[in-house]
Amino acid sequence: MDLNLNRADYLQVGVTSPKTMKLLPASRHRATQKVVIGDHDGVVMCFGMKKGEAVAVFKTLPGQKIARLELGGVLNTPQEKIFIAAGSEIRGFTKRGKQFLSFETNLTESIKAMHISGSDLFLSASYIYNHYCDCKDQHYYLSGDKINDVICLPVERLPRITPVLACQDRVLRVLQGSDVMYETEVPGPPTVLALHNGNGGDSGEDLLYGTSDGKLGLIQITTSKPIHKWEIRNEKKRGGILCVDSFDIVGDGVKDLLVGRDDGLVEVYSFDNANEPVLRFDQHLMVHDCNFISTGWVTGLTTEPVHKESGPGEELKINQEMQNKISSLRVELEQLQYKVLQEREKYQQSSQSSKAKSAVPSVSINDKFTLNKDDASYSLILEVQTAIDNVLIQSDVPIDLLDVDKNSAVVSFSSCDSESNDNFLLATYRCQANTTRLELKIRSIEGQYGTLQAYVTPRIQPKTCQALQYLIKPLSLHQRTHFIDHDRPMNTLTLTGQFSFAEVHSWVVFCLPEVPEKPPAGECVTFYFQNTFLDTQLESTYRKGEGVFKSDNISTISILKDVLSKEATKRKINLNISYEINEVSVKHTLKLIHPKLEYQLLLAKKVQLIDALKELQVHEGNTNFLIPEYRCILEEADHLQEEYKKQPAHLERLYGMITDLFIDKFKFKGTNVKTKVPLLLEILDSYDQNALIAFFDAA
Repeated sequence: MDLNLNRADYLQVGVTSPKTMKLLPASRHRATQKVVIGDHDGVVMCFGMKKGEAVAVFKTLPGQKIARLELGGVLNTPQEKIFIAAGSEIRGFTKRGKQFLSFETNLTESIKAMHISGSDLFLSASYIYNHYCDCKDQHYYLSGDKINDVICLPVERLPRITPVLACQDRVLRVLQGSDVMYETEVPGPPTVLALHNGNGGDSGEDLLYGTSDGKLGLIQITTSKPIHKWEIRNEKKRGGILCVDSFDIVGDGVKDLLVGRDDGLVEVYSFDNANEPVLRFDQHLMVHDCNFISTGWVTGLTTEPVHKESGPGEELKINQEMQNKISSLRVELEQLQYKVLQEREKYQQSSQSSKAKSAVPSVSINDKFTLNKDDASYSLILEVQTAIDNVLIQSDVPIDLLDVDKNSAVVSFSSCDSESNDNFLLATYRCQANTTRLELKIRSIEGQYGTLQAYVTPRIQPKTCQALQYLIKPLSLHQRTHFIDHDRPMNTLTLTGQFSFAEVHSWVVFCLPEVPEKPPAGECVTFYFQNTFLDTQLESTYRKGEGVFKSDNISTISILKDVLSKEATKRKINLNISYEINEVSVKHTLKLIHPKLEYQLLLAKKVQLIDALKELQVHEGNTNFLIPEYRCILEEADHLQEEYKKQPAHLERLYGMITDLFIDKFKFKGTNVKTKVPLLLEILDSYDQNALIAFFDAA
């Protein structure tokens, strides 16, 4: 059965954060439900629908930016009390808009996530988790990495309070009081948690999670261990998950799964006989809470037709209603135009006044810069409150810009002189009208580190531009993991000296992505990383006065040695550096590179043949005379060219990694082999794995 949903726009509000919109329970059977929203202006607004129009129930005065909005109430009764988190304060409102609670938590950080269950309040800031009961502090936990969301298993169904934290280091932390009961790894940084079916499923322990790289999963949180039930991979490279909810939208008595992604996609999943999710519907909007959307507009998806069919007797009535609606819209438009003229004159006068302060308009920009494991590239997502005119990208390190299918902007490159002004890339993306979201993909080179800058110019008057900065780290293609293969041949770099735990941690933060900015609790810490491009690994263990780094890739050790030495010198700290090189690791790394290099060489060879084969096809009139391999190349020509276009400089990148590996191997022996690099490139041009390994051994 196909599911058809039609879009319906309701009204426009201010910019909102995720999880700041809720549907109030119906006051009586078949009554229209009301919607409550909190925005960045600190306004809480509740509205209902009357004759197809949005009608405000209440609207509060502006205040601090609202980060979260949740519904609560006495357990096993309708959850119709409204709670908002703004700064470090929690405020409560009735469904009529009367404030009944103002609770100052005195947290040192702003509240980022909130969950309410009866008289229990669960809050988290960036790293701190607090549990309150009747506004009295009960439990506290300091997380080793950023907390993205918090939830508690339903206390009305289970004989225990079990809070769960979604942390940036790809871990769900299950708490008991102020202690971690256990941790479970998920396939990406979890951004959102939700109870399955809204109540924890059949067991009351089923928890849904969504990740920033677009994966979705169901996990059962038992008292002793987690049970992973299913996971939906993000094979279509869709956006990260912002919100998850459950609702019987089909009307078959079984709740469906509603998912909102940060690229504006809304998905509806139903469940098959094996309780596995099946995609039933998807549509692009701009999402911030399931059922509704916001970067200003509140939008719904309805099973009802937007334009109802009518009989002859009703047509006159509908036409009259439409005429009235058009008239009221015209009046509203005229009022807005007059208001714009007034404000424009006021702005002109204030900007021309000598005493006037800068009257540059401020525009809210949501940005995200994340590493994708699947193709070892970074995604830069820019979402602007108003339409984007253009985005200028500047980098002081060599990077490649990759194609993005859903990007409709026109890109142009400017020539730049990297020697005189450190500009390795200058590119301008000119956006089409009404583009509010732009996604870019870049690939960096490990060992080359610096800053990527994005200058965003919105389509507003007067023209303004906002500059955003992103660090390209020395080991930028490494990603945090929680398990590595200890049987691999490892090279070891050991640093000792008069440095503190905080200092060595700051060096690791400078070198590697996905490391928490604050030093973890304890005297010693170990982090594991995986190179997303080559699948090599890195183990980093450090404490006050000592740091030990192990990797199966000599080039990783070489980069760390150079960068850490430079950072210590800046701070006038003397380092004692020692290293152990495992010769077997070089052959191991070459074997990891081999399938990627072989694939790229074959792809390049096939693409080079396409034009010649097409000429032969035109000349002969058919392809029957060609061998099956060549016929296959012609059949897949479009796919091969698209694949080749998606990976610019991929082959050169692999050549560069092999060259670096060759130079680094002998650098640790105190030998300079740069004069032998041309010979190495000759071997790569007529690539044979055994010949390459023999060259490394003989050099």
